[in-house]
Formats: sequence, structure tokens, C-alpha cells
Amino acid sequence: MFEWFGSVIESLTLTNVLTGVGIFLLSLTLSFLAIGIVMVKIPANYFSSHYQADFMPGSPWLVRWGVVIAKNIFGVFLILLGIALSLPGVPGQGFLTILLGLIMLDIPGKRPLEAKIISRPSVLGAINKFRARWGKPPLILD
Repeated sequence: MFEWFGSVIESLTLTNVLTGVGIFLLSLTLSFLAIGIVMVKIPANYFSSHYQADFMPGSPWLVRWGVVIAKNIFGVFLILLGIALSLPGVPGQGFLTILLGLIMLDIPGKRPLEAKIISRPSVLGAINKFRARWGKPPLILD
């Protein structure tokens, strides 16, 4: 075990470390960008029980289903990324990334889980402050 760890440490070069740091910073930036766009674009009543969504109305069924499948795959990826960002010692917005992934998924029973995450005072405050900066009304919760 110690031999393996020693060989890993010996194989580290400045190029490997800088590549890892670059990939980390790129993924963190993309995560923040995606979270920001979705949190500004969702309607204020999205988390209300009265919200009814119609995804891509008027589109052909083949296009609609293709986009729904791609959206769900991306949602699963974001949930896994959010779980990784929630681990201690890993910087990033884990809860917001998980919330973004849940928003992207089309699964039954997701509303209560989304509401539980969004109702955390720190999460709701951060989202509403961000929305106010872009001239959007605060989110409405039931």
C-alpha cells in the first residue's frame, strides 16, 4: 500500500498537477455558469404546486423525445457532480448542483425533494439574491 502511494507521489509532475487543477477549475466554472443560467431562467413559481410545465410545445414528437432523453442524461450527470461537490474538502456548490440536476430530470416524486433542498434558508437566500441581481422576482414556495 505504501509502495503504491510512494510511486504515485513520485510520478507527479508539474504538468500533471497543472492539468488536474485546470480541469477542476474548468468544471467548477461550467457548474457555476449552468447553475446561474437555470436559476435566472426558471419561472418564479417553478417550485409551487400549481406550476404546470409543457416542454417544447409544438415540436415534433421525435425532437421532443430526443431532447427529453438528453436532458435527463445531463440531469443524472449533474446530480452525480453535485454529490461529489458535497463531499468535505471539495469546493463547489453541491446542493445547488444537485438541485439543478433534479430540475433537469423527469421523474415522479421529484417536487418534494426539490422543495426540501430549495427551502434551506441559505440556498433560497443565495438564489433569490442572484435572481434579484438579474431583475427577476424571488422564487415562490408553497
